[in-house]
Amino acid sequence: MPFCVFQDFNLAAIYVSDAQYNRNVYFDTSPQAVRLYMLYNHWALKVLLYFFMLVNLSLAIFEDPAVYPLPIWATMLVEILCLLIFTIRVIHYAKVILRDKFWKDPKNICIIVILTLTLVDMIIYGALKAANYYGVRWSRVLRPLLLVNVTEGRQLRRAFRSIRNALPQIFYVFLLFMFSILIFALMALKLLGKRGLTNINGTPYFTSYLEIMFDLYVLVTTANSPDVMMPAYNANFFFAVFFIVYILINTYIFMSVFLAVVYNNYKKYLKEEVRQLVRAKRHKMVRAFGVLQEQREEGGEPVVTQASWNQLVRLVQPNLSNAHRELLWSVSDDKNQGAIGKVAFVQLADLLNIEIITIKSRPHPLQSLCPSLYQSAPSKLLCQLVQHRAFVMVYDLIILVNAVFIGLDEENPMIANSEWVFLALYILEILLKLYVFEPRVFFSKHSFWNWFDTVIVISALIATIVNSVMKSCNRQILDIVFILRVLRLIRVVDSIKRFNYISYSFIYPCIKIICICGDPVVYYIFAMVGMELFKGKVTFYEQSSTDPAKAYCGNPLLNGTDFAKLNYCKNNFNDVVSSFILLVELTVVNQWHDILYGFATVTHISARIFFVLFHVIVVIVILNIFVAFVLEAFFVEYSVDKSDLQTSLERKIEELELAVAQYVTLQRVVCGGHIEWLAQDLTLNFKITSQHFLLLCVIANCYYIL
Repeated sequence: MPFCVFQDFNLAAIYVSDAQYNRNVYFDTSPQAVRLYMLYNHWALKVLLYFFMLVNLSLAIFEDPAVYPLPIWATMLVEILCLLIFTIRVIHYAKVILRDKFWKDPKNICIIVILTLTLVDMIIYGALKAANYYGVRWSRVLRPLLLVNVTEGRQLRRAFRSIRNALPQIFYVFLLFMFSILIFALMALKLLGKRGLTNINGTPYFTSYLEIMFDLYVLVTTANSPDVMMPAYNANFFFAVFFIVYILINTYIFMSVFLAVVYNNYKKYLKEEVRQLVRAKRHKMVRAFGVLQEQREEGGEPVVTQASWNQLVRLVQPNLSNAHRELLWSVSDDKNQGAIGKVAFVQLADLLNIEIITIKSRPHPLQSLCPSLYQSAPSKLLCQLVQHRAFVMVYDLIILVNAVFIGLDEENPMIANSEWVFLALYILEILLKLYVFEPRVFFSKHSFWNWFDTVIVISALIATIVNSVMKSCNRQILDIVFILRVLRLIRVVDSIKRFNYISYSFIYPCIKIICICGDPVVYYIFAMVGMELFKGKVTFYEQSSTDPAKAYCGNPLLNGTDFAKLNYCKNNFNDVVSSFILLVELTVVNQWHDILYGFATVTHISARIFFVLFHVIVVIVILNIFVAFVLEAFFVEYSVDKSDLQTSLERKIEELELAVAQYVTLQRVVCGGHIEWLAQDLTLNFKITSQHFLLLCVIANCYYIL
């Protein structure tokens, strides 16, 4: 192949790959830049980048205040190595794209600024420590921002764009919300301030306007309900009406408005992002077509021949099987013309985003070893029974009965011995399925539930045998046995179709919450700030400790406070792990005001700003964005289920099944970057436009956003 032609194929492959993964990079099209860009997108370099990102973020475990302390020079050497890798990555990227585009991209400027500030902070901090002066590693809060701004951080950037887009509308609602609290706080001061009421600890009740405001803000989260109301309620029955009206307006109406505003903005900007993605994808594919297009001898529209298309697909997806590639070409060239036009070519990126699972059809080993026995009438009857719906229903019933027995007293001999019966039944089920289905198909990499059943049952059998042989109360082994028994009950999710849809809508958002909501980034920043502000202020003592300071968490200022009485000493900012756990507790909001009061007591009343700011950003903004995402994912899951369109892809598979000794299953599972469909439940029309297909993927969040 001539060198110039090879370069054309490389350039076209990059355009198609960018369209497939929604990368919107304006790279230089010179031969050297194209080669550098292909190297930039190599999976090994991406893994290396993510590894050093993880190492950089994990340094907080070993830095003061540390979970596992290391010398300053050791952590700084590792951080310098990380900064060097990030710098090389930025330089590599600068060599790939046009210079004016590089300096106009805010992401690149942010990365350079973060790297520079981190280096300056390291020098200053190291010098201060060398001179035995107190120093603060303020640049640690910038570490997660590197992950947001690298080219591969598209999902996190989308999360922060969602936050940024929602903030203007939320701000106005928040102002009205705060105005409502101010009004109610003023009414509370006038109604209750001079009645001489006291809290349960004897302090004056509702006499300070600022304290009333804060108590009412906490009441919005219901964390101090009904405690904050009880002194007034005890004094007069009608004061309860004030708090009921307040909760109705601020907790139910305003919090619902916050969600409505976030959800409305989420959908609005989601549609705009879809339009931009569709335009960018089409632009990339059109440019790829322009590179490879050929003019027909008889005239007409330019086309891409099958040979060029195959060469292109080999470069984009080198691991694609010949059968898979032929199937995709058959769908694109549905008229068997040997070439495709621009419209069919543009759909290539969407074709590659659909994972097609190809499994070779093999005879059962028993059919080869003993065909007469395996093909006998009793054997065929057994196979029919195992494949019948009633077989599944029987084992669903067994699982439910097993669930009842798990909940009963383990000390009862009959209950304990019943476990062997259930294990025998589960092992029998696996053996029967292996008798009916070809083992390599039964244990294929896509048969999740078969692997799940087998691993759980065998593990439970081993753990139960070990526990019985030892005859001693080994708590750890017993815990493993109990957990494995309970995990078996999850199988019922696979048996009920509607449970499948609900579980996909539930599990998938949980998996994607890291990328979609950016919670870990915000948590990391607040954890770094919290450690600098509150480290060493609260001390945890082990249960066996006899130190008198245990009663007040090592700080006399906490003596007699609710924080100490509730034994919240382990809720501290003394290391990054404890900080993350504490921030999760604050996200739940229950008793968060007691934690807040504790840290405000040992520092200053202004410490409340840190906790209130965390509540506003995480609970009011980010969690509402997550709820919006879950709602969209759930609605799409149900709306897709209701469609009933026969696909051209399915027809092509049916046609090719007779020509090749293979069959193709399309699993209906929504997951990272593609949509898979079950052969018996094909509900997506493959002939829909790429815009509509991408819209479906975007709403389901199965794509890599810019």
